[in-house]
Amino acid sequence: MTGTSWVQRMATNGKNATRVFLTDVGHGLLEVSHNMLAMLGLLVLALGLLVLGRADLRAQAEESIFAWLQAREAARVADAGVYSLPEDAEVAQLAKALAADPSSLDKQQAAVTQWLARRYRVAPEPVARLVKEAWQVGGKVRLEPTLILAIVAIESSFNPFAQSPVGAQGLMQVMTHVHNDKYEAFGGRLAAFDPVTNLRVGVQVLKECIARAGSLEAGLRFYVGAANLEDDGGYAHRVLTEQRHLSAVASGRKIPVNVPNVVPEAAPAAPNGPLAQADLSLSWDKAGSEARLAR
Repeated sequence: MTGTSWVQRMATNGKNATRVFLTDVGHGLLEVSHNMLAMLGLLVLALGLLVLGRADLRAQAEESIFAWLQAREAARVADAGVYSLPEDAEVAQLAKALAADPSSLDKQQAAVTQWLARRYRVAPEPVARLVKEAWQVGGKVRLEPTLILAIVAIESSFNPFAQSPVGAQGLMQVMTHVHNDKYEAFGGRLAAFDPVTNLRVGVQVLKECIARAGSLEAGLRFYVGAANLEDDGGYAHRVLTEQRHLSAVASGRKIPVNVPNVVPEAAPAAPNGPLAQADLSLSWDKAGSEARLAR
């Protein structure tokens, strides 16, 4: 009986010891957890104060959070099956193709950009992109960039969607169906309405016209489709006059934006005079001339 009581007391004491041990361990873990959470809170608070005190770190944090939110939104929209947002690189490439910051141009190009934007009442950013392209392409093919821009001005007044009754399209009014092969490298004939592509193809056509005619003025007559006519309706004169204005602006001279590109004595005496009739027929003659050039 005494042995049994001793065993029972030992078992009871073991249970009590185990309970006390587990209780102590639990309290210890709880205290350690509280201390760790307190330390973590202090660390977060310290980092927060550091970020708030440093503008550069704050900007980086905001940028990271914004990027994360954008990614989450893009994933949500894609999962919903509505549409997918374009990649950042794709957006940047599109913006770069359509416009340029005028302040990124050199002094000559910036002056020409502002003058053209005011003269033709168009935004300076897309004009800046075309001015920059004219300078680059002109340097490669040895044509004055002011000449290229003068042709754009006379042909379309910087309207990339312009079209003549016979199908001359875009900034430089290129006959797309005649010069369709030149657009193949740019994705096909629909590229005629991309301003930069139309300018590049138009410069190719102009270069061919000048080479075929043997001089700049004669090349302009070929370009407008008046190679076999006695009168080009003043086209070459208007282009060259506009080029002189642009060259003067590029050199730093002050040229009024409303300056005419036709001298008074070259103007028709009446709206129905011979020059007006010649102007009316230019678009129709251009198709035949460019077709002959293509052959």
